[in-house]
Amino acid sequence: MPPPTPLDDRDRPDAAVTARFWHRLDDGRLQCDLCPHRCRLRDGQRGRCFVRAREGDRLVLATYGRASGFCVDPIEKKPLNHVLPGSAVLSFGTAGCNLSCRFCQNWEISTSREIDTLADVATPTDIAVAADALGCASVAFTYNDPVIFHEYAVDVAAACRDRGIRTVAVTAGFVEPEPRREFYAAIDAANIDLKAFTPDFYRRLCGARLEPVLDTLRYVAHETDVWLEITTLLIPGHNDSDVEVDGLARWVATELGPDVPLHLTGFSPAHRLTHVPPTPPQTLRRARRIALRSGLRFVYTGNIHDLAGGTTTCPGCAQAVIVRDGYTLARYHLDDRGHCRSCGTRLPGVFDGPPGAWGERRRPVRIGTRT
Repeated sequence: MPPPTPLDDRDRPDAAVTARFWHRLDDGRLQCDLCPHRCRLRDGQRGRCFVRAREGDRLVLATYGRASGFCVDPIEKKPLNHVLPGSAVLSFGTAGCNLSCRFCQNWEISTSREIDTLADVATPTDIAVAADALGCASVAFTYNDPVIFHEYAVDVAAACRDRGIRTVAVTAGFVEPEPRREFYAAIDAANIDLKAFTPDFYRRLCGARLEPVLDTLRYVAHETDVWLEITTLLIPGHNDSDVEVDGLARWVATELGPDVPLHLTGFSPAHRLTHVPPTPPQTLRRARRIALRSGLRFVYTGNIHDLAGGTTTCPGCAQAVIVRDGYTLARYHLDDRGHCRSCGTRLPGVFDGPPGAWGERRRPVRIGTRT
């Protein structure tokens, strides 16, 4: 594996960047060591993610410095309910994915093969400067999985950290241990998709494996300072049974801790599961009740209007300390460091100053240049 390229040499989007985490096999192929697929490539071939490719005697990231678009969102949309509530986050992704989820809600981006003609071009410095100018407290790697654009994400995180801007990752957590250490050392918070709680679901519907994701969740929860939240998209007939929800929630409470927030979100027919109906709101509300009974303190519903499912309750006095109406904070009863104003209990999470007031807005922005 080559040494990391200095940031000064990579802060330009004019060429593919030599990737990290690969080695040469005895038969001449290059093996990518970024994710558990461990793609083995001959010259000109691309990995399953599409964006990591072999060029001659090196593996490259073809999407370094190229984004599928930028948007200022509420942080709660990621979803992250315990990170700088009410604040604005600058969101972006690239293209491709190392999973092949049949239900992908962002499939136009994750399956894109046209990044060279449809991308905005922005350096890590461009993104950090823009986030600061736009009043964003953080930058989010989202829309597609940042695992596959590891080098770009890590460099953006470094540029943001230099300016006091946090970075958050929305990811499926399907990554090998060595790059995982480097990635999570660079960021401040993550929402990791735990797509289901059975190996069969991951194999049939995601083209991946469950155990590496569970390993990532354990690693982030116990071996890093990264704030962790989890999302599970409940798909009717596939992963929404009471038994599976209970098993998933009990595993999170036992293995990761009862303070890890769990977001149970509603599925909309998409990609290759257009024949599956949307998740009924009553399913999400029932699943939330099960997860709370299973030992989790913070369980939220998403993709439905549900005041109870968006409310954060103080674990000390049971007061409603944050009430969310959609992505708007309708009530905020914490001090600047996240302590309940009634009993003084500190809410677990990332709290720094008064809440933001970004609200429901979604604001597309242009950063860098257009190819």
